[in-house]
Amino acid sequence: MSVSFEIPETMTVIEIAEFGGPEVLKPAKRPTPTPGAGELLVKTAAVGINFPDTMQRQGAYPPPPGTTDIPGLELAGTVVAVGSGVDGFAPGDSVCGLVSGGAYAEYCVIPDATALPLPKGYDMLNAAAIPENFFTVWTNLFDGVQLTAGDTILIHGGSGGIGTAAIQVAKAFGATVFTTARNAEKCKACEDLGATRAINYTEEDFVEVVKDATGGVGCTVVMDMVGGDYFNRNLDVLAPDGRMVQVAVQKGAKVELFIPTIMAKRIRYTGSTLRPRTTEQKGVVAKAVYENLWPLFEKGDIKPLIFKTFPLENAAEAHALMASSSHIGKIMLTVDDAG
Repeated sequence: MSVSFEIPETMTVIEIAEFGGPEVLKPAKRPTPTPGAGELLVKTAAVGINFPDTMQRQGAYPPPPGTTDIPGLELAGTVVAVGSGVDGFAPGDSVCGLVSGGAYAEYCVIPDATALPLPKGYDMLNAAAIPENFFTVWTNLFDGVQLTAGDTILIHGGSGGIGTAAIQVAKAFGATVFTTARNAEKCKACEDLGATRAINYTEEDFVEVVKDATGGVGCTVVMDMVGGDYFNRNLDVLAPDGRMVQVAVQKGAKVELFIPTIMAKRIRYTGSTLRPRTTEQKGVVAKAVYENLWPLFEKGDIKPLIFKTFPLENAAEAHALMASSSHIGKIMLTVDDAG
């Protein structure tokens, strides 16, 4: 039995009125998009806020060519229309997924390749908190540095959305997890999620702590989102034949590197971003996440950690909270009842 929906001509969105602070995010009206070939039109229920959204708001992370200027990289909602060639989804289905932009809106177009059914037992709000962080964690830890059971990993920024996801995934796959966070409350939250040791970087040197805990050897993997002056300290904390993956550069993109350090330790360094990838490339990640992580979500072995939610119209307040760095886990926007 087919399901049909009445789709309005216009919708409420959050625009970046000009580049700047959180206050530049303004509700506006835009035409409701139409799905093209291989696309779904989703009536949005919940949206995750991510660090790249804040960079876009400031003019530092423009959307890829051809992508809407409406921010937002992940959402969950109800399929209300499908484009040609879509196989596997139909109007009425509940989905979550990854987009290159446009999620801060009542309706959003999403490629069917990056849309997934909700994990069993999940509501829209919790499902919307999955895609950006867990897709990022999967592709960086497994495609990037080939994390395996027995690895010892240092995850920087453990209390954020990516960090809380990475701690759980690394632990679930048999790694020993160290992480950094800015205060005792955040450190406790990281240890509650499975970190063996959370390091308060305002009071302790993560290089010393990890080396002491590993008998001077260091860790086998570093997942870094800081950059800047952390880069060479990460090289120091890595064991010989260690691997480092860069997922963000919050403290700076330029570093000075003494190349013989890489050579002497045989360090492998890589990094990646999701947004510029093709739909096909993102679809490969989505398939791997569905096959490998969906069973863990459904068993309760891993879960997104939600800190606070705001109505879509209050996106500026949500960004102000993110800028304060007082959150632990995800900050979310809700459009309708996401329960």
